[in-house]
Amino acid sequence: NMNSVICSVRFRGGAELLFDGVKKHQVTLPCQPEPWDIRNLLKWIKQNLLKERQELFMQGDSVRPGILVLINDADWELMGELDYKLQDQDNVLFISTLHGG
Repeated sequence: NMNSVICSVRFRGGAELLFDGVKKHQVTLPCQPEPWDIRNLLKWIKQNLLKERQELFMQGDSVRPGILVLINDADWELMGELDYKLQDQDNVLFISTLHGG
């Protein structure tokens, strides 16, 4: 499957502040030989959307503790987390549960 994947990436709970306050991004992931998974999506977000303070969003190749990830409104822990294979038109929501500074 060499198709690009178009998905919606959303940020809530303060996570959007790391992305210029933009809460919703329509993302077109380019064609690549292997399927896009959440691990690759996070790399893409880090390179293309996240401009500063990466440590507030990422830890290693995953999100930092305190950020909930929902895939099509289901907890990503039920979906295989980083290994979940993205489908066209998926909705991925990142919610920061960390407050204060």
